Amino acid sequence: MRKKALITGITGQDGSYLAEFLLSRDYEVHGIIRRASTFNTERIDHIYIDFHYPEARLFLHYGDLSDSGQLSNLIYNIQPDEIYHLGAQSHVRVSFDIPEYTGDITALGTTRLLEAIRRSGIKTRFYQASSSEMFGDAQPPQNEQTPFKPCSPYAAAKVYAYWMVRNYREGYNLFASNGILFNHESPRRGETFVSRKITRGLVKIMRGEQDFLYLGNLKARRDWGFAPEYAEAMWLILQQEIPDDYVIGTGESHSVQEFVESAFSYAGLDWKKYVRIDPRYFRPKEVDNLIASIDKAKRKLGWMPRITFEKLIKIMVDADMRKEGLKPKGEGDSIITREFSNKWWKKD
Repeated sequence: MRKKALITGITGQDGSYLAEFLLSRDYEVHGIIRRASTFNTERIDHIYIDFHYPEARLFLHYGDLSDSGQLSNLIYNIQPDEIYHLGAQSHVRVSFDIPEYTGDITALGTTRLLEAIRRSGIKTRFYQASSSEMFGDAQPPQNEQTPFKPCSPYAAAKVYAYWMVRNYREGYNLFASNGILFNHESPRRGETFVSRKITRGLVKIMRGEQDFLYLGNLKARRDWGFAPEYAEAMWLILQQEIPDDYVIGTGESHSVQEFVESAFSYAGLDWKKYVRIDPRYFRPKEVDNLIASIDKAKRKLGWMPRITFEKLIKIMVDADMRKEGLKPKGEGDSIITREFSNKWWKKD
């Protein structure tokens, strides 16, 4: 019997990679999308087959994390074996501007899904996309035992969702696990996130389409990984016999400035000539340093990252160059070929 998975946030970076990964493992995949007057399915168009065709295994359903009734209907009618909850208002800086909405979607959206599972009575496995931002200014490196010290409305909402997962697991015996993922980037990353903003802005400068790249805090240090590998980790978390919580990252920390330097250097440009600081991009409360300690993931999941900082940047710059009609430098493409002999995703 073919397994069924339900994904919230399927049109985002993580959701699109996860859907593609699950299809490669012969799953039937269902995704929840919001109704919009414009198409927002670009990241999954290449894997979508019209449902009129018998070979279709990806199905999209209208819904919203604020609509508990529709969430309940979808879960009861689809009867998924696995639920991957990736949907959220996921931009940290924006969460300071819309804290109430962030709480409603990112925090209470998780509760609505957990309650829908409990009330439906179905047997399913639930994955919650937790975030390294929950650690805030806790002393690095951070692992599963590190106390949370959230420094943004987004992080606070994720902490609430994390503890709701724990409560439903322990109180109602749900198979519910948290994946505490550190920064994970890719060519599919949204263009307002700093990693993609850098690589895309760099290519725009190379094409003569913009003069400067405006950024905020260059000193912030993060643990940067490659999103397709993190999609595999999500799946591994739900394949365990016992539900649990796992930190996923690379164990390396690099600043935003290092990201800029490396990207511009790869393209043969001096970053100092093109990067400008705009105070509007600073957060009211900054998080200085996040570094994952992944001993538990290595030991229990057998998961290890293959792509680290320098490789990630080359992959992203090559992809953005190709997308903008420039010939890629080629090192990033070579890294993908070398590291992923069984590559399951079909486009950048």
